[in-house]
Amino acid sequence: MKERIAYQQTYKLQPVLAKSLIELGESAAQKIDHSLIHLIKLRVSQINGCAFCQHMHANEARKDGEKQSRLDVLPAWKEVPLFSQPERAALAWAEKLTLLAKEEIHDEDFAAVREQFNEEEIVNLTAIIVAINAWNRIAVGFHFLPVIKD
Repeated sequence: MKERIAYQQTYKLQPVLAKSLIELGESAAQKIDHSLIHLIKLRVSQINGCAFCQHMHANEARKDGEKQSRLDVLPAWKEVPLFSQPERAALAWAEKLTLLAKEEIHDEDFAAVREQFNEEEIVNLTAIIVAINAWNRIAVGFHFLPVIKD
């Protein structure tokens, strides 16, 4: 398989798109713990089947000190006691927003994230989720390939 449109080419062809998504993610990231951001970006990328983003965000998480054992079981976060209550609430919110086309978001879903985060934090979590979902759609649509160096 090969890329349909190269990663760097997207910046040249539509610089506002990339710039906007980067700025959105960076702005929201100033208010949220970086380890949580890594988990959200990786989990959403797993759901969306984005190999490029999974590879990138797993590497970034490890570089920033995330334990491999937690990354290994992230798809099964509901079943293991390795994630804090705020992480669990954020991951549930990320999954709900990512799978929006498949199921409704109920008041209970919002209440669960509201128990752990204030309104500003929820808006910033949501911005991070929106940005990574957008990046996933670009990367999957254009078939960005991860650069894997063994």
